Amino acid sequence: MSMSDQPLRSRLSGVSLIFACGTALFSDGYANGVISEVNTLLKRIYGDEVDAHNYLTVVSSVLFAGTVVGMIVFGYLSDKMGRKFGMMTATAIVAFFSLLSAASEGAHHSVGGTLAMLSACRFLLGIGVGAEYPCGSVSASEQTEQKQIAKNAQHRWFALATSPSIFLRSLPMLTLVADAMIDIGFVISGFVPLVLFWIFGNNHLRAVWRMSLGLGFVPAMLVFIWRLSMEEPDSYKKSSMKKVKIPYMLVIRRYWSSLAAISVTWFIYDFITYPFGIYSSSIVDSITGGSEALPVVFGWNIIINLFYVPGAVGGAFVVDYLGPKYCMITGLLCQAVIGFIMSGAYVKLTSHIAAFAVVYGIFLSLGELGPGNCLGLLASKTAPTAVRGQFYGTAAAIGKIGAFVGTWAFPPMINAFGGAATTRGNTGPFWVGSGLAIFSALITFFFIRPLSHDGMAAEDEKFREYLEANGFDTSLMGTGETTIVADDGFEDEKEKGSV
Repeated sequence: MSMSDQPLRSRLSGVSLIFACGTALFSDGYANGVISEVNTLLKRIYGDEVDAHNYLTVVSSVLFAGTVVGMIVFGYLSDKMGRKFGMMTATAIVAFFSLLSAASEGAHHSVGGTLAMLSACRFLLGIGVGAEYPCGSVSASEQTEQKQIAKNAQHRWFALATSPSIFLRSLPMLTLVADAMIDIGFVISGFVPLVLFWIFGNNHLRAVWRMSLGLGFVPAMLVFIWRLSMEEPDSYKKSSMKKVKIPYMLVIRRYWSSLAAISVTWFIYDFITYPFGIYSSSIVDSITGGSEALPVVFGWNIIINLFYVPGAVGGAFVVDYLGPKYCMITGLLCQAVIGFIMSGAYVKLTSHIAAFAVVYGIFLSLGELGPGNCLGLLASKTAPTAVRGQFYGTAAAIGKIGAFVGTWAFPPMINAFGGAATTRGNTGPFWVGSGLAIFSALITFFFIRPLSHDGMAAEDEKFREYLEANGFDTSLMGTGETTIVADDGFEDEKEKGSV
């Protein structure tokens, strides 16, 4: 039966399952983005005590560390315990520690104790955020090959549900048709503190930072409720190794090169993307004339973060036509060209800061069109179902390490080029970033294979044949439960037994 003949209810059901799996990545964008505004508020409230406790360095480090731990641990749990177990646990962690972060308080109201508790909560929150990658994103990718989803839209719906967001027509009016949860998480994370500041005013900044963190509980719990009635994807029921010892040597022999290539490109992408956030503050300072008024600072941060959305949305609508591999290469090469233009024309562009902000926004957007949309697709659809969570979690964790390394490497890099006060110091990172984008495009071209529609099912079959050819008994693969889907696209019957 063609997609056009399927009832609208059936198609909406299939799409909603993808979004139920992927939308919790909004929490990643919100958790990462809101801490920037919270740190601004903490410095306003506590002043030099924040620097005395080295808080800003510690809190950025522990969130990354927690995220990496979550990716690795839940990559394994996603494969061995199930996608739903991982997703429900991840959202519960995010919800609980969002509230606990908001309630951070030191003994006798000490600033040091408050900051220490907040840092600890951010680490544990990071575990939940990291868990979403190998659980929610992997399950979302598996849902895209259900029969309710049109073949020429499989990659699109995954990108819309995970690589980050939700279509925006205006802020604060969001229309749920989505792309790029992470990017919109960043946008909302800037908007929420601004609204709270309007409500509470300059004399109640403690309420603003606590509520900004605590409101992270709301989307996490909504997703938790949304996921309650979900079942494991059919591919997991058929091809998982939940009841079988995973033959890691055979897996590594077959997939090591793909894993290495995707991990390196993800490392490079995050190495470039996260540190380039340092330019946001420079742009805001230039546009506002160094204004310290919180509504002005928060408002311009929202605008800077909005630059991510066009590339994420546009990339989602071309990835099915170009394929993830070539969509990623296109985004990387275009981003490199814009980076070189920004480097060469830096003096002219910065004399008209609005022009610089726009070109800088295009640079960010192209990063989302390419690797921002495609890395998750490549990581989740290259490996077989049996080890998909661990494959994805490992690649994503290496990417996060790239973000951490880049955050520490960029300031010395700027100093090596002459310092932030010089033209060379400001253009140097763009030369480096553009060169790395070209290097990443070459790795993608030579070492990452193209993905086809319904390619995950085909890879599962090839993996079974490979295991059997190497003497592995595949008869116990799967959960022992399959779901038969009726013509209307809904569950009709369940069968128990071996698969």
